[in-house]
Amino acid sequence: MGHDKLRKFAENEKFDCLLQPSAEELLRDGYSALRDHPVKGRWGERFERPEAPLVLELGCGKGEYTIDLALREPSKNYIGVDIKGARLWKGAKYATEHSLRNVGFLRTRIEFISAFFAPGEVSELWLTFSDPQVKSENSRLTSPVFLERYSRFLAPGAKIHLKTDSQFLYQYTLAVCRAGGLPVLACSEDLYAEAGSFEPCLTQVQTFYEKMFREQGYPIKYLCFTLGGKTAFPAPVDFDSDYWRSVEGDRTLFGRDTAETRRQKIHREEAPSGPTQKN
Repeated sequence: MGHDKLRKFAENEKFDCLLQPSAEELLRDGYSALRDHPVKGRWGERFERPEAPLVLELGCGKGEYTIDLALREPSKNYIGVDIKGARLWKGAKYATEHSLRNVGFLRTRIEFISAFFAPGEVSELWLTFSDPQVKSENSRLTSPVFLERYSRFLAPGAKIHLKTDSQFLYQYTLAVCRAGGLPVLACSEDLYAEAGSFEPCLTQVQTFYEKMFREQGYPIKYLCFTLGGKTAFPAPVDFDSDYWRSVEGDRTLFGRDTAETRRQKIHREEAPSGPTQKN
């Protein structure tokens, strides 16, 4: 492990805004019977305004989206969740150095999320550029498995926002909404082309990857829906995963391939075949 990571991990221990619970304690009774963390139902105590609505961002990375939302809306409390301590360090450091009293971060696996929030405790949920998990449905953050987890702590009528460059994840989530009869409040296959139809913050607040995808010509997709008071969600039967996987093309953004590599591969696959021309 590099010295810079070790430095960040050590500094993380000093940030009051960053909670880093023990996975071993949560799993003491097994994965199917997660133990509740003491913070569950008591998040308000960690903020200057305990009564303010609580907004959650899952897979927040370095926390820039969580920070930006919190700066724009000081009447709400924001928590960014990620498993990578070196990434969370940046957001936690910024919040600490700028004395942001409505920002917190939680380092944990998103699979464990229901161990940290009580029924009705979260008023809004953001999923920003989540891995589409094209080969593992139950790992997708908008799958029925995860929606059931969210239903345990989302307040009635709480909005779930999805922003993504992935056509696969966008279409899959729409199919999940259709299958479960979930109210879709807004959707767009090209958010920035239709920016005038949405709240300004949807285009003014951008993640690192959002900026990168836009620079490379990817349309950003947006979907806002609620759970409609439901706690069980059927799997979609009208989603053609093979077709949308082929539309998506290769996507290993967090591995060795970059988004640009993926774009070039897709373009090569779409180009007509023929003899190679030499100059």
